[in-house]
Amino acid sequence: MSKFGELIDAQVPVLIDFFTEWNEPSVAMNEVIRHVAAALGDKARVIKIDVDKNQELADALRIKGLPTLMIYKEGQMVWRQSGELDANTLISLVQEQA
Repeated sequence: MSKFGELIDAQVPVLIDFFTEWNEPSVAMNEVIRHVAAALGDKARVIKIDVDKNQELADALRIKGLPTLMIYKEGQMVWRQSGELDANTLISLVQEQA
């Protein structure tokens, strides 16, 4: 959990994709997340967290639906949504926090 605190405590917005390898919508988001990361470059941090390998964190954050996407700014959650989104929407949401 302390590592998670370090991940989200950044000067740039942090987009986190909580996923699993077996969840179809999670897998479908892989390409979208890659595109978002490439488009944002160093203006944001994009992180993928496998819920199966980080069950304690997923429980603490009450992750129920997959994928669950969150945006953190300076350690504080500023946006959260479960389900698929397109790359342009995600890019806009992250840029609003920059």
